[in-house]
Amino acid sequence: MIKGSDRVVAVLERMGAARIYGVPGEEILDIMESLRKSKKIKFVPTRTEWGAALMAATEGRLTGRPGVSLATCGPGALNFPNGAEYAHLGGFPLVMIA
Repeated sequence: MIKGSDRVVAVLERMGAARIYGVPGEEILDIMESLRKSKKIKFVPTRTEWGAALMAATEGRLTGRPGVSLATCGPGALNFPNGAEYAHLGGFPLVMIA
């Protein structure tokens, strides 16, 4: 049986994502496990979700491919808006998963 997290990672691989920035947490353990099995995507742990969003936005700016950031629900997702606005104002491609 294919898990939803495996499908999410498969879509990100087809999208051309090479890295996902984020803070590991309990709510996203299934996605973390699917990322561990992926041969195309590397997970880059960050200190905060805000930093993850900024790193992903900058990757989108430099490569032209969407940068991807990952956060847990609640406080983790609430740290995303600064990075989202940075990407929006600059027109950088960004995918945020919470």
